Amino acid sequence: MTSTERALDRWPPLAFADLNDTLHAVHMWTQVVGKIRLALTPLMNHWWNSTLYVTPRGLTTSMIPSGSEAFQLDFDFIDHELVIVTSRGGHSVIPLRSMSVADFYRQVLAELARLGLPDPGIMPVPVEVATAVPFLEDGEVRPYDREKVQRFHTVLIKTQIVFDRFRADFLGKASPVQFFWGGFDLASARFSGRRGPPYAGGSAPNVHIHVMHEAYSHELIAAGFWPGNEASPEAEFYCYAMPPPAGLAEARIRPESAQWVAARGEFILPYEAVRTAADPADTLLSFLQSTYDAAADLGGWDRTLLEERPQCDCVRLPSSSGVNGR
Repeated sequence: MTSTERALDRWPPLAFADLNDTLHAVHMWTQVVGKIRLALTPLMNHWWNSTLYVTPRGLTTSMIPSGSEAFQLDFDFIDHELVIVTSRGGHSVIPLRSMSVADFYRQVLAELARLGLPDPGIMPVPVEVATAVPFLEDGEVRPYDREKVQRFHTVLIKTQIVFDRFRADFLGKASPVQFFWGGFDLASARFSGRRGPPYAGGSAPNVHIHVMHEAYSHELIAAGFWPGNEASPEAEFYCYAMPPPAGLAEARIRPESAQWVAARGEFILPYEAVRTAADPADTLLSFLQSTYDAAADLGGWDRTLLEERPQCDCVRLPSSSGVNGR
């Protein structure tokens, strides 16, 4: 086993102060790319049409329509490039390196035009950040450290694997595990099947309240991972319910390193507690399960309907059907 393979087998350190400058650049770049997907795809419940998805190499928009054709943008954090491909065979590569947000934004639009794709007409201003500098006015060169990006990507992959395991046990409506470029977090949500009350909470900075209305139109329990920000400089996993049921703050959850943060209305589990655990995946899974159990029970969710698969006598289809691996 090579040193690289051994490194990927571990949950790597993610000290915010160490990664902040590089991840800020990547955050702004994902906003540019994510806004392109948002602008050109039909609205899907809870803004699911806007998100990016983790791949073995980085993050992808998945397919974006362009008239009767399509294209896709992929962040490749192994070869460190943004790759644009089209259904007409077009292909373009933008190297990921230290540069300004303005330079990245101009390059992306120029390559879309070179490939014969229309200007997506995005709002060229970041959202969900305290200081929203328009892309073309953000001319400061941002560092891009390949090793730091690869560490972050490794955590996204490992988190996705655990979240997918957790999502598989739920039969009700559930979101994909998806990367929200606004908050720069990887998240997944389960839904009770009931509409939520009119949203009356706060909003993230530089986000219109109608975004929150759509996001929380139905009751949900969500969990996610984010690398932290200036106000909360620690990578962590989180879980919250919307609306939060009475008594949630007093619920007992696992592991012991997890806690309720009243100011944010959610449970958090420090990433470092997961990374240094004897079994990181099992530790994270216990956090996801125990927080969901508490919120679903206190919220009166129909867990039998949402979680129990009906018993049946399954009949193996004939081998000629091509099913069951034959």
